[in-house]
Amino acid sequence: MSHGDNRAHDQAHPHPRLPADPPSAPAGTRRIAIISASVGAGHDGAAGELARGLEAQGFRVDRLDFLDLLPAGAGRLLCSAYRGMLTLAPSGYQRIYATTEESRSLGPGARTVFRTAEHRTMRALLPGTCAVVSTYPGASQVLGHLRQRGRLTVPALTYLTDFSVHGLWVAPGVDAHLAAHAVPAGQARAQGAAAVMTTGPVVGSRFVPAAPAERRDARARFGLPEDARLALLVAGSWGVGQVREAAAEIRDSGVAAPVVVCGRNQALADRLRQDGIGHVYGWVDDMPGLMHATDVLVQNAGGLTSLEAFAGGLPVASYRCIPGHGRTNAAALDEAGLAVWIREPERLGPVLSELIDGPSGRRQRARGLALYGGAGPVAAIAALAGQHAQGQHGSAVARPAPVRRPVRRTLTGAAAAVAVTASLSTAAPLVAAHHGSHVRRSTLTHVLNGGPR
Repeated sequence: MSHGDNRAHDQAHPHPRLPADPPSAPAGTRRIAIISASVGAGHDGAAGELARGLEAQGFRVDRLDFLDLLPAGAGRLLCSAYRGMLTLAPSGYQRIYATTEESRSLGPGARTVFRTAEHRTMRALLPGTCAVVSTYPGASQVLGHLRQRGRLTVPALTYLTDFSVHGLWVAPGVDAHLAAHAVPAGQARAQGAAAVMTTGPVVGSRFVPAAPAERRDARARFGLPEDARLALLVAGSWGVGQVREAAAEIRDSGVAAPVVVCGRNQALADRLRQDGIGHVYGWVDDMPGLMHATDVLVQNAGGLTSLEAFAGGLPVASYRCIPGHGRTNAAALDEAGLAVWIREPERLGPVLSELIDGPSGRRQRARGLALYGGAGPVAAIAALAGQHAQGQHGSAVARPAPVRRPVRRTLTGAAAAVAVTASLSTAAPLVAAHHGSHVRRSTLTHVLNGGPR
């Protein structure tokens, strides 16, 4: 449920338009559809890396944006409302997040909107599709419901992009849940997720530890001082949260100079420069290079940027976290020993000093790098999809989807739109319609885990 990370959208894998009539596929074509959501950039970033890996395994990958699968512009409305809540009403977002975490249910208006996405989802799956992967909770809920009803006949998998697992990430009907670490895997199992597998994370191949010469070159490229200790402060592609406060406190600690990435929030960048912060950037395409140039990462949401820092051997601290998933991710990362959660401002300086030069920093670096020692989620998806493709006959669609009335008749009036927006602005847009239904044990459990979990 992360609100995004600071990276450009993957131009090599644009989200395709929904086809009016799906084209035929050559015999033997193996396709995998990945459904993400352009809410910030973190979900799309994970989807892009999965796509690259699966294409290297010989699959054709179709990228879909879940917001485009929602009708009548509802997806863009919800994205705007979510961003507005994070920026203008964070306490309200916290309440909604906590409520949906506890109840795992949404109102009838929200369910209606997402049910209309089912037909568009099935239309978007091309012939030869042998698996569908979700990197967004709302897509997982729709796919799970389609699997339960027998309309989707290929495996549906969820790749958990967050380190903490909100209840809406777990959808009855989804065949397998892939987690980056044992902590989110345990949380998913506790909520009844099927076939949970700890695969490790997926990040770009350029996120690797820097040699001394690479560090010097990176600092020169970004115009950073050669010898100073530098703390990279990130706040997602939207630049939300208490960034100005965190930057000033890092500077005033005297331990490190803040290097702040504001994403697309130009107003934030302008205010930071007015505050006297010396190293402020907007959108950064070369995040591997900027990580090579710095000594520690300070983040507030626990999204994909944290995983990239682990791969690059950069110690990570969570500080002034945004409500909801920012705080639960911080707690999960702290429990895993991967990123210390700094809760009191007076602890900021001592913790940063220890992470940069002390043994706790060395321990965190080692644990972060160890996340990438296995085969990764791409191998798990490829194995499951390949097994299904060997016995696949016909389409991913079991029977024609019913034609639904245009959703504009459903979403009449501002009150309905506001109600749906409030229900879905937790960044995890839907819970399964069938509460209390038994989560079936997928036969694919044996493929993924060697037996039931």
